[in-house]
Amino acid sequence: MPRPQAEPRAGTYPIDTGVAELTPDTIAGGWLLTVNGAQSSHIHPDPTVLDFEYMRQMTALIADRFPLDTPLRVLHLGAAACALPRFIAARYPAAKQVAVEIDGELARLSREWFDLPRAPRLRIRVGDAREVVTSLTGHTRDVIVRDAFAGARTPDHLTSTGFLQQVHRVLAPGGLYLANCGDNRDLALARAEVSTAAGVFAHVALVADAAMFKGRRTGNIVLAASDHPIIATPELVRTLLSDPQPAQMLDGPRARDFGSGAVITDAPTAG
Repeated sequence: MPRPQAEPRAGTYPIDTGVAELTPDTIAGGWLLTVNGAQSSHIHPDPTVLDFEYMRQMTALIADRFPLDTPLRVLHLGAAACALPRFIAARYPAAKQVAVEIDGELARLSREWFDLPRAPRLRIRVGDAREVVTSLTGHTRDVIVRDAFAGARTPDHLTSTGFLQQVHRVLAPGGLYLANCGDNRDLALARAEVSTAAGVFAHVALVADAAMFKGRRTGNIVLAASDHPIIATPELVRTLLSDPQPAQMLDGPRARDFGSGAVITDAPTAG
């Protein structure tokens, strides 16, 4: 007999990497999870409602490539409360997903609080995202999503050429890599990430709102990479523009030109 779902309760909770806070969202509904003061997840009673715009942008890119009846194999690097895996499970009933979360206590609490799909539809694996990717068999995932942060920044070892080479190895032909690139107004990190991805994948594309592309605010840019073309189709453009936070897409040479030319490499190991 399945264990009853625990009700989420507002409060502050110690976790392995610091402190998590769960608060009710009295405007949009659902719950907001912050980790060490940074907004980490928003869980709505309806799993197809995503409050974070970058997640809606990611789902638009996925839907443009994969029909809803596709038995997607998805790897999430960074899980928190699993808002995006929950959405994909609702829209792609045949999908099988693994979400990697470095904080074991946060993973446990998320399972306890929220109606997350059970294995094999969604497995939560505790560990370091890069170590997990490196351990996987090649060509076994259709979508890999990187949404991992330590504070406001993605850990360096999840941005480098060496990391992306492992992602490339694990993706199946036609697979799609999506990365949430958080950056400030100078966009230096996002531009370096684009150059790094363009050195590993044949095609890159970017999605964000106009203010983010122009360096007018701190926020998120979605980086998409694949060995198959990623094209701003009319349907995809309409979806992005009709969002409550309208977004633009750069593809082809415009996306590559966004890169700074600087490539992120792994730090040399001692000894």
